[in-house]
Amino acid sequence: MISKPQPGEFLPYQGVYIDCVGNAEVPAILQELRDSTYAFFTAIPEEKADYAYAPGKWTIKETLGHMIDTERVFAYRLLCFARGEQQGLPGFEQDDYVLNSYANDRTLQDLADEFRIVRESSIYLLRNLKKDQEAIIGKANNNPISIRSLAYMIPGHELHHLRILKERYLPGLGIQI
Repeated sequence: MISKPQPGEFLPYQGVYIDCVGNAEVPAILQELRDSTYAFFTAIPEEKADYAYAPGKWTIKETLGHMIDTERVFAYRLLCFARGEQQGLPGFEQDDYVLNSYANDRTLQDLADEFRIVRESSIYLLRNLKKDQEAIIGKANNNPISIRSLAYMIPGHELHHLRILKERYLPGLGIQI
C-alpha cells in the first residue's frame, strides 16, 4: 500500500486530485478504474464522442486523450524519480498536448483501448515500487513532488475528469452511464 502524500510533497492545486482518491489503496483503485473507465467510455455512442459541452471545451475524445497523456506524464515522472533521476523534469502544456494529439481523428474505441494499455503499464510500475521509494521527492516543472503524490494523482486526475464528464457532458447528450 502506498501511503497518502503529506502537505509539502505536492502543490496545493494538485491536492484536488489527491483528495479525489480519499483513502483508497492506489494499486487497487487503478485496477478498478482500468475496467470501469474503459466501460464508461465504450458505453458512449461513437457518434456522440465529438461532443463538447461548450465552445472552446474539449470533446469527449479529447478529454480521454488528455487523461491518457497525463497518466503517461505522471508515470514517467514517477519512474524517473524512482530510478534516481536528479535532473528537474519539464512541465507540459495540456492544451498544446490536446491540440497535437489529434484525438478527434480517432475512434473512441481506439482511445479507450489505449487507455487500458497505458493503465496496465502504470499498474505494473506502481506494483513494483519499494516502500522506501514512495517518499522520494523529485522536481517537475520547477516544483518538488513526491513519488507517492504522483501515484495518487494518476487515479485522482482520472476521477476528476470522470466527474466533469458525468456532470457537464452526459446531460447534454441525454445519456446516463
